[in-house]
Amino acid sequence: MGDFNIRNSFWDLNFSYHSSYRDTLFNIANSFHLELSKHTEFFPTRYFDNTQDLSSVLDLVFLHSNSSEHDNHCIHPDWRLTSDHAPITVNISILKKHVQTKKQSSSKNSEEKTHFIDELINFIKGLNIDSIQSIDILEAIIQLLANNMAQTL
Repeated sequence: MGDFNIRNSFWDLNFSYHSSYRDTLFNIANSFHLELSKHTEFFPTRYFDNTQDLSSVLDLVFLHSNSSEHDNHCIHPDWRLTSDHAPITVNISILKKHVQTKKQSSSKNSEEKTHFIDELINFIKGLNIDSIQSIDILEAIIQLLANNMAQTL
């Protein structure tokens, strides 16, 4: 979420035009599997100090479309105090997940430690990092590294 400084009729009812920047912003968000979270009530997010300009919506929230938080953010115009922007909040649930770990050690300057480090360096040198084009591929490579380390120990 943030101040995108793009006025557009899609999210600002006081603005009657479509901005070409909206399409670019949506394409970028889509590449990260994010969608604009639309609040159910209209509130401006940017307030002007003068009476000639209408308050506007410049602050937007993008969330994963399948998340339970999508379309559930809150705009708080009464929290803005001296700011010209209304704060926006989203409650995101974080699930507790147990990650099993184990710790092993070896003696300083031991042959076992030297062998482990050599194996690890050779494995890392052999990784094809040119193929990392998504989080899934990165996670698969990390899993390969973890499996290699477990076998070397």
